[in-house]
Amino acid sequence: MYSKLRSLLFALDAESAHFIGAGAARFAQRATPFMLNSMFEYAHPSLHQELFGKTFSNPVGLAAGFDKNARMIPFFKKAGCGFVEVGSVSAKKCKGNPRPRAFRLPDDQALINRMGLNNAGAKAIRPRLEKAAGQIAFPVAVNLAKTHDPKIEGKAAIEDFCESFRILAPWADYVALNISCPNTAEGKTFEDPNSLDELLSAIMTLRKELALEVPVVVKFSPPLAESFILDSLFDELILVCLGHGIHGFIATNTASDRNGLVTSKERISKIGNGGLSGQPIRARANGLVKYLYRKTSGKLPIIGVGGIANAAQAYERIKSGASLIQLYTGLVYQGPGVIRDIKKGLVRLMEEEGHSSLTHIVGIEAK
Repeated sequence: MYSKLRSLLFALDAESAHFIGAGAARFAQRATPFMLNSMFEYAHPSLHQELFGKTFSNPVGLAAGFDKNARMIPFFKKAGCGFVEVGSVSAKKCKGNPRPRAFRLPDDQALINRMGLNNAGAKAIRPRLEKAAGQIAFPVAVNLAKTHDPKIEGKAAIEDFCESFRILAPWADYVALNISCPNTAEGKTFEDPNSLDELLSAIMTLRKELALEVPVVVKFSPPLAESFILDSLFDELILVCLGHGIHGFIATNTASDRNGLVTSKERISKIGNGGLSGQPIRARANGLVKYLYRKTSGKLPIIGVGGIANAAQAYERIKSGASLIQLYTGLVYQGPGVIRDIKKGLVRLMEEEGHSSLTHIVGIEAK
């Protein structure tokens, strides 16, 4: 079914297709809830986990970037996701970069985007997040990023993060800090030990002042494709996170390089800058999950994202150390039915190997 719809959507540019798809999802979540449940429903007790103090009915979630403004939460719940992460959200409303700013690479099963953190802003998104809060066995998280404005830097950038946290954290089941977004105009991130230390100090202090127990996780960029030997700078970032009592990690964000593509260099040159997602970053995203699992002795939950489009790839990421996985590019190419397919495939793979629970396989290939 989705293959026919995809041919129509792929006749449009990537952003227009996403806009139409999002509109259809918003219509469907209001008009046909029973049909959605019958199309996508699949549950199995072996997929249940307790993480971040919450119950996850299954490990398959929606990655940040797909539902920036928290308008499709009911759809993805009915489509079978175990959780949703909305955003990235910034303190101030952002239009993002000029169009075109999203591109498909079908030969690579990949996307490139330079959306520029377009979102409605924290105050506009708060009532939508508040409405979704407290759902049983369906955590709803928010991904925070710095407002897309090169004039906001230094202490102002940290306060920008804190403003979003103050507004949205009370209604989130976990808060993800997008310290590595490559789509800002100035190209700067918080993936520097000193900058990250200042940011986490401010966020965790604010969390305490607000008397919140919401878990805070940090999202990292993928390593370079040439090697999984991560330098001492990355180890410093992990130590900074652990020193501030961070509750988990997300690996990974999109990549700013163009390593491992089969799409022609001419096509890539015409597209220009942007974050690369999908199959080309799968191996290094998987490698980073293993690295984080080993460095933390498996004591903190890791959310794996990047190049997951089927059950085998999800199973690989979980065995590497991810307790949860997220989809974005895989949804674009496979459609929402991939959520059910991955869940069913995970159960089948566990049964074939004699495992009765997802928790039994997390990190078994990283040790």
